[in-house]
Amino acid sequence: METAAELSFKPLTHFTEDEQMLREAAAEFAQSAVLPLVHKMDEEAKLDPELVKQFFEMGLMGIEIPEQYQGGGGTFFMSILAIEEIAKVDASTSVFMDVQNTLVNNAFLNFASDHLKEKYLPRLATDTVGAYALSEAGSGSDAFSLKTKAEKKGDEYILNGNKLWITNGNEADIFLVFANINPEAGYRGITGFVVERGFEGFSVGKKEDKLGIRASSTTELILEDCRVPAENVIGELGKGYKIAIETLNEGRIGIGAQMIGIAQGAFNAAVAYSKERKQFGKAISEFQGLQFQLAKMATEIEMARLLVYNAARLKMAGQPFLKEAAMCKYYASEVAERVSSLSVEVFGGYGFVKEYPVEKFFRDSKIGKIYEGTSNMQLQTIAKLILS
Repeated sequence: METAAELSFKPLTHFTEDEQMLREAAAEFAQSAVLPLVHKMDEEAKLDPELVKQFFEMGLMGIEIPEQYQGGGGTFFMSILAIEEIAKVDASTSVFMDVQNTLVNNAFLNFASDHLKEKYLPRLATDTVGAYALSEAGSGSDAFSLKTKAEKKGDEYILNGNKLWITNGNEADIFLVFANINPEAGYRGITGFVVERGFEGFSVGKKEDKLGIRASSTTELILEDCRVPAENVIGELGKGYKIAIETLNEGRIGIGAQMIGIAQGAFNAAVAYSKERKQFGKAISEFQGLQFQLAKMATEIEMARLLVYNAARLKMAGQPFLKEAAMCKYYASEVAERVSSLSVEVFGGYGFVKEYPVEKFFRDSKIGKIYEGTSNMQLQTIAKLILS
């Protein structure tokens, strides 16, 4: 006889009808629209402009934005599923939509005034790319040591400084920029501003030439007496650190989803190749040594996926999820690098050339241990919380 608890139990991989529909749509879109362009975009280190438009047309850039703002009216978990599915094919386009959904859109949804929501969310949902600008040359893991300043003059703020490592810098027209209105107050002076590309004094600088996620633009932002309307302050004055912390906690679950997508994509390619490649008169998948490697890879991917899904479910339920977000981001990044590296080895010499997909999965995986909080920062967070 089943107990009530057993009857009500649903595994983390159980999806609602809406979640399953979006997951399948994202997977089909990745195969039909993204896959044919992956090699070209990686070689040119640039997202295809028409593909960017298709991401909006598919509703993948405003998944959680309410329908009243022309968004999909979906959930955080739906964003996570879509990010994972796109990353199985291409990590560059996955992080492109990840930053839009988990950082930019969520910052507006959680902290912006009604006026800013009405002004910007319909654009973010339908045709305008957003970017999140916190990091600087001297403030990476120590994000709150940022030097960009904002000075109030009349009904405007004048921003001066440089931002670095800004994802979507080339494609974005709306930037969430963090600057300090009172440097003497330290992090308590940090404030968020909505900056448009066309604002006087704003420009996009150098684009980085990267090892992986090459099609995703990573740029410098230059603010030289950049004039921003006072009404474009997002959240409370001096509370930008709160916006930064909370959005990055959610964003780390998105990076976890991207990493399990990379790992799954590399693994899928390795399994398929192992059944085709013959040595010593039989497919290499028939050798027990390789079978054990594949079994370990599959197990690690599933463990990472459960960590990511658990963190996302906790966030959606309004439960504390900081530790779980750090865990999933840390572990999924480890798994992505390990699985993609082993997948290269499954392919042998072919794994080392660009004709086959696994070398790109390997290159793309490395960033997972670095952006939106390094692995060491995640370990520090986990340790702090389990010892508190």
